[in-house]
Amino acid sequence: MNLVLQPLRVLWKVWFLLHFAGTMIILYPLFYLLLSSKKRFKFTFNLMRAWSLQLLSICGVIMKVDQRGELPAGPFIICPNHGSYLDIITMYRVFKRYFIFMGKAEILEWPLFGIFFSKGMNISVNRQSNRGSHEALKKAESELRKGHNIVIFPEGTIPPTAPKMRSFKNGAFKLSLEQSIPILPVTFVNNWRRLQAGAALRVLGGPGYSNVIIHPPVYPKDYENKDVVKMKKDIFEIIEKPLRDGKGY
Repeated sequence: MNLVLQPLRVLWKVWFLLHFAGTMIILYPLFYLLLSSKKRFKFTFNLMRAWSLQLLSICGVIMKVDQRGELPAGPFIICPNHGSYLDIITMYRVFKRYFIFMGKAEILEWPLFGIFFSKGMNISVNRQSNRGSHEALKKAESELRKGHNIVIFPEGTIPPTAPKMRSFKNGAFKLSLEQSIPILPVTFVNNWRRLQAGAALRVLGGPGYSNVIIHPPVYPKDYENKDVVKMKKDIFEIIEKPLRDGKGY
């Protein structure tokens, strides 16, 4: 790591955090009002897209999206790697079509951002409870039947080894095979360089391109006997390849 540049990285991260928190505090009453009705969830989603655009623009993060296949006409499950807190924000710039996040229950305790889960716009998953996980999957099935796309980070959290990925959990792939819903693999190539998780004084951060690859969809019909293990392995390799080829680390 270039120690000469690190003070500038820290300053950029402070600026990013202040702008993130400041704009969220200003918009919080509006979000609270909008999220009081499910009918306004899609309007809230579009407001989140506008918010993410101004946040990324003013902080110097430029989206560069490489879409390598046609998106499915119906609902799909978006499976991205998770190497940075920036992944959630940039996701709103990658996809225009309405989607719902599935995230760990701990997000409910996050200041400001937790409201998008506590109010029911997104789905929280209690991974410490089989019943909680089952209820979350049932909610996801219901949203898919409505034609809504679901975002599931199959790693479950940001691994300490990011951008190297950790093993995937089964949830997204079981949901895909049981509901016959295609999976759309996504690689966040270098978000970890833009805003790396960890101690602010040591880790990477700064403006620049956020490179994202949307891979061709993977369809459940191609997996006999609903082979979760094979589907999980195939999608892991698809997402990892741009990172392994040296474009991410």
